[in-house]
Amino acid sequence: MITVNNVSLRYGKRILFDEVNLKFTKGNCYGIIGANGAGKSTFLKIISGDIDPTTGFIEITPGERMAVLKQNHFEFDQHLVIHTVMMGHKKLWNIIQEKDALYAKADFSEEDGMRVGELEAEFGEMNGWNAESDAAELLSNLGIKEDMHYQYMKDLVGKEKVRVLIAQALYGNPDILLMDEPTNDLDIDTVSWLENFLADYENTVIVVSHDRHFLDAVCTHVADIDFGKIAIFTGNYSFWYQSSQLMLQLMSQKNKKTEDKRKELQDFISRFSANASKAKQATSRKKALEKLNIEEMRPSSRKYPGIFFTPEREVGDLVLSVKNLSKKYSGAYLFKNISFTVEKGDKIAIVSKHPMAITNFFEIISGEKKPDSGDYKWGVTITTNYLPNENTEFFVSDMNLIDWLRQYSKEKDEAFVRGFLGRMLFSGEESLKSCKVLSGGEKVRCMISRGMLLGGNALLLDEPTNHLDLESITAFNNGLQEFNGVILFTSHDHQFMQTVANRVIEITPNGVIDKLMTYDEYITDERVKELQSQMYPVEELD
Repeated sequence: MITVNNVSLRYGKRILFDEVNLKFTKGNCYGIIGANGAGKSTFLKIISGDIDPTTGFIEITPGERMAVLKQNHFEFDQHLVIHTVMMGHKKLWNIIQEKDALYAKADFSEEDGMRVGELEAEFGEMNGWNAESDAAELLSNLGIKEDMHYQYMKDLVGKEKVRVLIAQALYGNPDILLMDEPTNDLDIDTVSWLENFLADYENTVIVVSHDRHFLDAVCTHVADIDFGKIAIFTGNYSFWYQSSQLMLQLMSQKNKKTEDKRKELQDFISRFSANASKAKQATSRKKALEKLNIEEMRPSSRKYPGIFFTPEREVGDLVLSVKNLSKKYSGAYLFKNISFTVEKGDKIAIVSKHPMAITNFFEIISGEKKPDSGDYKWGVTITTNYLPNENTEFFVSDMNLIDWLRQYSKEKDEAFVRGFLGRMLFSGEESLKSCKVLSGGEKVRCMISRGMLLGGNALLLDEPTNHLDLESITAFNNGLQEFNGVILFTSHDHQFMQTVANRVIEITPNGVIDKLMTYDEYITDERVKELQSQMYPVEELD
């Protein structure tokens, strides 16, 4: 168990946390949520001991072992992959190192023999004989092939290193597991494996993530950073979000009787509790919800952007025709001879095992790049609005945000432009910021404002959720669900893909897989898996 006692953290006049008191108990997974800059990662560092609080202290049950997902991808470059994983259990690793060093001594003494005996006893108690095979199993489950287990970490690419570091954190069944954005750079199969692993985990997990599907799959509780405090609520992220919004709505209805509010909230809790029967942690979550006190629930102070795309023209019958489109990179096909037709009402999730294939596809159909062969044709009624994965070229000037957005607006009045910036939470002095000092998330919000002004009826979105916080992702998600034009998009956000798409197209080196179904149906469909095995080169599917 972790006990947080009167923890405060101040940076000058800024108070990040103020006298926080919490308990994190065994058998639960806590998702840390909060607006950008609220201190989610900082709080994990306080728990791990990397940062000292201004006041207060963290208390951990004696004898419990804590593991932290490492963020430095170069820290273990000089070590073998298998050893990097085993280092996750420091005590066991130190025993192995000391034991091996003693056995290697040329002048092995009686005293050394006694020490080796002690170490062997501890080694056996810790199931050390299975240490290497356990590490290998974790690596394999996370998609690191056996022939890589004895390579050096420096020889792995970034995505592979992330998987090894996750294996390191999970290794040896730690009593407390701290993970900051564990799903970054993971493919859908690895994320699914991690979700199942953590859902069945019997110890304490504390995780920070912007992936709502992941938080819903693994969390029994949400720790919300708000008002300079941290409050723990029962349930996963979706339950917290919906209950917070409902509470805000009920509080705004000042004439509503308290008992009416209570009944409406209780009905909501009951419905959610029933739906939890489909979740991976159904039993424990349902029991926890049944004990939930309505007085624990409160509205959030966080603000959500207002994202509404309004097409200037209705979509006609002919939207987009793609014929035998091909593109190579470094001599190999990213995609080859892909052909399909986009229909009115389509909201298409574009997927591929090559992220570069998707970006090149969007660059081609937006007119920014030429294909190697084939062609495409947009309908006469279609106006496209492209939100690229890389937006640096849009923010090279010193213009303030008002002048920056004004260049994309037919209406040049400052009040009108400020209104669009205000929708994306750029108000007052924020709207006078220079383009050059914007964060990644602020740039994406500006690009969304630009997209709303352009009024296109076909949205092309390449990883639009990158750099956004949970509030912006949620608002963006809701806006696209309401949009009555055509969308072609890709995202690493599972819930975004599932709730927006009504069709999935996978572009491959040997054509397309095109299915009129939801994203969840697509990734579990056995026929799709069979087609994938035929469409990609063998070495890409090993």
